[in-house]
Amino acid sequence: MASGDTKLSICSDALIMLGEAPLASFDSSDASIVCDRLYEDIKVTTLAMYPWSFTLTKQKLTKGSTSPVNEYKNQFKLPSDVHRISGVKAVFNSEQSGAAPIQVGWEILGDVLITNQETIVIDYQRDVDESKLPKYFVQLLKYQLAWHFAETVTDQITKADYWRTIALGTTQENNRGGFFRTASNIDGSSKQNEVIQDFSLIQVRR
Repeated sequence: MASGDTKLSICSDALIMLGEAPLASFDSSDASIVCDRLYEDIKVTTLAMYPWSFTLTKQKLTKGSTSPVNEYKNQFKLPSDVHRISGVKAVFNSEQSGAAPIQVGWEILGDVLITNQETIVIDYQRDVDESKLPKYFVQLLKYQLAWHFAETVTDQITKADYWRTIALGTTQENNRGGFFRTASNIDGSSKQNEVIQDFSLIQVRR
């Protein structure tokens, strides 16, 4: 379920974790400037770390009236809320149920997808407003913020190291431990297991 949080409330909680006072607003104080400047990049990066179920959506694209240069004849404008790092996850050339994604015959250039296909449907990861973020992701984001804010706000590198471990685990865990593992497990529990429908090696063995 959505958390109803805001950028201000999330940043304030991260500062409280560091032993600092919460923010009443993004004013001219040192802590508020750090939060305001760093927050968006940290949120975007944390969203890109995993295909979070609450960010995934499907949309049919509208074909543009002009043709791209060179090898492809059609271009489709991407949705405005496509996540700027993780972006498009799958491309289909049909709206029919059971359609399989196409792996070749298309490219993404800036904010358009170019192809020779006449119909394009995409699965993509989108940016999500703070008020619609689930609690487990908000908690991970707070830990991520505490890690990145720590040295600048408290001047203590040990606090940064501590909160990094809380957020992502030890270096041996390759940024997949800590609370990230808990959050991704919670998120993954709502997804169906992926099943290989058709694969040439399976057919050969049969």
